[in-house]
Amino acid sequence: MSDRPDPSKPRIAFIGGGNMAQSLLSGLLASGYPAAQLCATDPAEPQRAAVTALGVTALTDNALAVRDADVVVLAVKPQVMRAVTTDLFPEQPAGALPLLISIAAGVPLAIIARWTGAGAIVRAMPNTPALLQAGITGVYASAGVSDAGRALAERILGAAGKVVWVGQETDLDAVTAVSGSGPAYFFHLMEAMIEAGEALGLTPETALELTLETAYGAALMARRRDATPTRLRQNVTSPGGTTERALALLDAAGVSAAVRAAVTGAAIRARELAEELGRS
Repeated sequence: MSDRPDPSKPRIAFIGGGNMAQSLLSGLLASGYPAAQLCATDPAEPQRAAVTALGVTALTDNALAVRDADVVVLAVKPQVMRAVTTDLFPEQPAGALPLLISIAAGVPLAIIARWTGAGAIVRAMPNTPALLQAGITGVYASAGVSDAGRALAERILGAAGKVVWVGQETDLDAVTAVSGSGPAYFFHLMEAMIEAGEALGLTPETALELTLETAYGAALMARRRDATPTRLRQNVTSPGGTTERALALLDAAGVSAAVRAAVTGAAIRARELAEELGRS
């Protein structure tokens, strides 16, 4: 990363070249960000090959990648975060460290600061639709992040979808529970609907197509924001009709309470994981 053909574009180094990093890189490139200002590291050759295929420099040396970087995106598994970040900046004084953006789930800012010595850190919780640039990311910044740093972090993370800032770091546990784990909840519902359709005599292909297109269309209607999900549900529920019968059975089975319990449980587990990492 010694060349700097466009000084107006900060140099961004990704530590970790997996799917999420590739998604962000792809989004940045699609928005016109110069590939020469980007690089990524990964110990696995297939990941490096995928990064190279995007036109981005792929490296194995983390310290080399971050040496001239203005922003470092920590895109590694939480379990290896400590090993990756310890001695990541062996030569730079704390005041000269780049902006750090962490997308490692469950690793609190205080721990990242302790491991890296950095003062300007943005912690982000994306979800898997980011792989299609259709994700949503909850974001919180440490006190050391400037307004310019926040704007830059939003631009980078926004390459994979929408960005939502939260008011306190603990809110990221709720973000993890609602949107981070959220796609799995919808997939689980889809599985049940497909199975029910097959049980009623539909072919697996027909049950799958009906379920997927219904989910897609319902999401599009909800995203228009001209009516709340509650109103949309009411609009499709005719008195004495099929939808009313189905919803009554869902209510009798305690589905709403089960969803609330599931989301709450996920948030509690997110806090537990952070505590476990803090003790390491």
